Amino acid sequence: MTTASTAVQASENPGGPSASAAAARQVTKAYGSGETRVTALDAVDVDIQRGRFTAIMGPSGSGKSTLMHCLAGLDTVSEGRIWIGDTEITGLRDKQLTRLRRDKIGFIFQAFNLLPTLNALENITLPMDIAGRKADPAWLQQVVETVGLADRLKHRPTQLSGGQQQRVAVARALAARPEIIFGDEPTGNLDSRSGAEVLTFLRRSVDELAQTIVMVTHDPVAASYADRVLFLADGVIVDEMHGPTADSVLERMRRFDGKRTS
Repeated sequence: MTTASTAVQASENPGGPSASAAAARQVTKAYGSGETRVTALDAVDVDIQRGRFTAIMGPSGSGKSTLMHCLAGLDTVSEGRIWIGDTEITGLRDKQLTRLRRDKIGFIFQAFNLLPTLNALENITLPMDIAGRKADPAWLQQVVETVGLADRLKHRPTQLSGGQQQRVAVARALAARPEIIFGDEPTGNLDSRSGAEVLTFLRRSVDELAQTIVMVTHDPVAASYADRVLFLADGVIVDEMHGPTADSVLERMRRFDGKRTS
C-alpha cells in the first residue's frame, strides 16, 4: 500500500479514530526559519492500529525518529494534529502531556535506563511506584512470564546480560498497561542473539498481551518481526509493507537506496 492510500484512509476519518492507538494528520516538523529551515516531517498522515506491531524505517535524516518522537509526545509539531487514542496531544499543557505519557505510553530505547541499585523487579515497577500506583499482580506476573524473567527478578542489572537488561526494560514498559509502546532502535546495543530474544518478546507481547508497538529500526531483520513497515524518505511516508520478511524489507531498502544514488 502506498502513501496515497494511507492519505485516503486518513482523510476519510479526520479525527482520532478509536480503532487507532495513535494518529497523525498533516503533521509537519521544521527546524529553523528562512534559508536555514529544515523540514523533518512534511504533512504526514498516518494511523497506528491497536494490537499491532509497526516498524518505521528509512535512511538517516528521513524523519523516522522525529515521527516517533512526535507521535509519543516527546517533541512538538510545527503544524498538524496528533492523537493518542481519543486524546489529542497537540496543544496539551506540559503537565497534561507528562501525565498522559506516564499513564498511556511506554518507552523502550537503546540505552536500557535501568537503575543499578534496584533489582529487576524494582526496575520494572519503578514508574508505577513513582506515580503512586500499585501494579496489578496478575498482569505483572503475566508480563514477567512473557518476557522470560521469572527467575531473574532479584538480580541487579550488573548480574544480567544485555539481552536480559533490555527484557527488563520491555517488561517495565508493559507493566503499566500503556495504550502504546514506542521503541527507538531497542535492539541497537545488542548482539544478534540478544536482539532476537528481545524482538521475540516484543512480538509475543503483541500476540499474547494485545499490546501496540511502534519501533524505529534500520535493521530489516528487526522489521520482519512487525506486522507492518512504514518507509520514510525526506520527511514523507513513501511506502508501507504488510507481513514483511527480512528479504522483502532489504529489497525495498535497496531499491530505495538505488533511487537516491542514481
